[in-house]
Formats: sequence, structure tokens, C-alpha cells
Amino acid sequence: MQFRQNKKDPVHIEFQYFNGCPNSDKMKRRIIIAIQQSKISVDYNEVLIETDEKAQRIKFRGSPTVLITGKDLEGLSEPEIGNLACRYYPNGLPDIEFIVKLIQKSEN
Repeated sequence: MQFRQNKKDPVHIEFQYFNGCPNSDKMKRRIIIAIQQSKISVDYNEVLIETDEKAQRIKFRGSPTVLITGKDLEGLSEPEIGNLACRYYPNGLPDIEFIVKLIQKSEN
């Protein structure tokens, strides 16, 4: 899905999740709102992780994971072995304002 808000190349955002993790829906809503508030062109992609094999192949950090231009929202590096698990955010889920700033910073 593309959110075209200007003529610059879009920022790529990938939302990785699996069904059943309690924070996935909340994070997805925050990402969509942040994209709209950022006023930046974004190429948004959702990736449903349904199997351990897929989690291992993409080095899944846990649900939900947000990659902005390939970088983890919190700077977490790829695990050696990805797994199908809910992700723990030690400081709570990133808020919309924080996500907007990361998106805008990624455009530069």
C-alpha cells in the first residue's frame, strides 16, 4: 500500500506480525496514524508470519516488528535465529509521535 504525499521517493515501512499477539493491532494502528501524520510518501507493507520456518527465514524479531527503510524501529539487530514469539518492548510500545519522527528522519 502506498501513501503518496509528496514527489520524493517513498520511505519503505514493513510491519511484521502474527495473529494472536496482543500488541500487533495496537502497533498497526499507531503505524497507520504516524504515516498519515508524517506527510511523507510511504510504501507500506504488512508481512504475516505464520510459521516457524518463515520466522527463521526472515530473522523475525517477534510480533509486532516495524522496519523503516530496513532498520528496526528500536534499533534491534536481526537475531541469529528468528522465532514465532510476541515481542517485548521494555519501555512500552513506541508512541505515534516517536514513529512520526523516525519516518520523517528516514526521508532525508
